[in-house]
Amino acid sequence: MTAIVFPGQGAQFPGMGKELYDASETARARFEQANDWLGFRLTDILFSGSDEELKQTRVTQPAIFLHSVVLALEATDFRPDMVAGHSLGEFSALVAAGGLSFEDGLSLVFQRALAMQEACELTPSTMAAVLGLADELIEEICAAVRAETGEIVVAANYNCPGQVVISGSIDGVQLTGERLRNAGAKRVLPLAVGGAFHSPLMEPARAKLAAAIEATSFQTPRCPIYQNVSAAPSLDVATIKANLIAQLTAPVRWTQSVQAMTADGAMKFVECGPGKVLQGLVKKISPTAETASI
Repeated sequence: MTAIVFPGQGAQFPGMGKELYDASETARARFEQANDWLGFRLTDILFSGSDEELKQTRVTQPAIFLHSVVLALEATDFRPDMVAGHSLGEFSALVAAGGLSFEDGLSLVFQRALAMQEACELTPSTMAAVLGLADELIEEICAAVRAETGEIVVAANYNCPGQVVISGSIDGVQLTGERLRNAGAKRVLPLAVGGAFHSPLMEPARAKLAAAIEATSFQTPRCPIYQNVSAAPSLDVATIKANLIAQLTAPVRWTQSVQAMTADGAMKFVECGPGKVLQGLVKKISPTAETASI
């Protein structure tokens, strides 16, 4: 069985999508449709903008969504048995699997990006990658820092065994990082992000996105989508909506999602979107799986 997986924020790079835009008339039409809907020329930033311009959340999220979805729609052999997406990639996966229209997916992703950027500006916050510690120990230390200091810090991304991202207030993440190093973490790497994604500090964004998602029409996808919040397959529209809303303040359970897909028969994982980050994570989670990219 084949699982097709879609990357999230951080996979972007300058120039991505240019070959696709130049090679295909239908792809070009999708890119131009996105430019018109967004009200600015996203393709100008994609093809000739700076790395810093591309890193803005309001740009990055629709850019990765657009590139990933157009790749999927252009692929003649796109027949997954299951799909999943890392954070933002869950929206790409839903559109590619027919659970959401291209237009509605783009609209929700842009609203999500703006809401997250606004939430980041409300409270100074950050994230850091923790390498070489057990998930349970990271959770325990985060909980201890919260209890002792009142600072927000949580495990936000379970990327693969030995790699967890923590998220929260600047002081909370810094103090937790020190304790994690003392507990034996190989490295604690601050991430160049604008805020604390997948933490309680995203609650203002979650509330805004909830209203937009509830007002949007979804369809039953053609195959199960393994969602970040539950790491379980979903086909039910109400469940899919609820999990998309919860995702902003809940952790991305990527390790658990890949393990669940493998247990359910996935032997090949195909990454659809910019970069090859997810292929590397899949190999660390399920070493016997075959990986490829669109």
